[in-house]
Amino acid sequence: MSIANPINKTSQRADGRVVLSVDAMGGDKGPATVVAGLDRFLSEKTDARILLHGAKSELDGLVSKRGLSGRVTVCDAPDVVAMSDKPSHVMRHGKKTSMWSAVDAVRDGEASVCVSCGNTGALMAISMLRLRKVDGVSRPAIACLWPSLNPAGFNVMLDAGADIRADQDDLLTYALMGASYARNGLGIERPRVGLLNVGVEEHKGRAELKVAHDMIASAADKGEYDYVGFVEGGDLPSKRVDVIVTDGFTGNVALKTGEGTSNLISTLLREALTKTPLSMIAGLLARGSLNRLRKRIDPRRVNGGVFLGLNGTVVKSHGSADEMGVAAALSLSYDLAKASFADKLAARVASAALLAQDIGTEDTDHAEPSVGSGD
Repeated sequence: MSIANPINKTSQRADGRVVLSVDAMGGDKGPATVVAGLDRFLSEKTDARILLHGAKSELDGLVSKRGLSGRVTVCDAPDVVAMSDKPSHVMRHGKKTSMWSAVDAVRDGEASVCVSCGNTGALMAISMLRLRKVDGVSRPAIACLWPSLNPAGFNVMLDAGADIRADQDDLLTYALMGASYARNGLGIERPRVGLLNVGVEEHKGRAELKVAHDMIASAADKGEYDYVGFVEGGDLPSKRVDVIVTDGFTGNVALKTGEGTSNLISTLLREALTKTPLSMIAGLLARGSLNRLRKRIDPRRVNGGVFLGLNGTVVKSHGSADEMGVAAALSLSYDLAKASFADKLAARVASAALLAQDIGTEDTDHAEPSVGSGD
């Protein structure tokens, strides 16, 4: 059952500062890495403040050591959600965890965005319970940034793994949410949206994809995006499209494949350039260009999947994120908070059901009368 948005405070404080809520305990590398990422992020964003959730006895020393006490408030939460914990267990026994506390800070209007490196399933379950879904959203989605040839440097793909299922209505909602994210997160005034399929021909794909294809196309004007039609896997990093819509199963496989390929290229390139003295000299001569390439394909630069379709913004950082990855997730969260993204997304998604209804009505109005109806 949907409820009204429980977040009744503004996205930013009256003094203009952005407050982010961070789960310090969920990552694979521990709270020291999270605090190191905080330090890196706060050195660049002077108007940001952090609510840091976790064991106070452990966090106070880490925060103090880096001189962050004036900008980081530690919120004591003694328990931790483990990567192996099932979402159902966390829902029953997780009220004292750092993850639960971090999400509640957004729910209560104390922070604009929640950031966690923890268990994805548990984070989505807690977020859905505490923040609730926006009216018109059946299944929330995770949107990720994909390095691309576009001027912005990235494309948006969703769903990246929130739900392995998605029918035509869900895919239409994903298109609207993804367009809103690209508009507010990447500054693309009229994003180009594509629907991921096994080919670009209209006769290819599952039945629900063909229906979604027509629905997303019909909603383009009202949704303020341009629909480019079906796209293939090779279009994920291309400049043909800005937003790629797919179900969570396909999206998560694509995401992990892309990250693995990026790491493989980096490893093979390093091996090739250190194999012989001559190749090492060549590597030194091309060091500047190679560093630029490494930055473009480094998964840490685009760390942070955004949960879309909730009454509040939640960013999921990779569990294995290092200092740079944590800082990247925080920077993304900061940009979304500055853009009042949660409010804009809620307004956009609220029209999804009406758009789908309008499209259904138009299809009925234009349908040819059946032969032999008896009247």
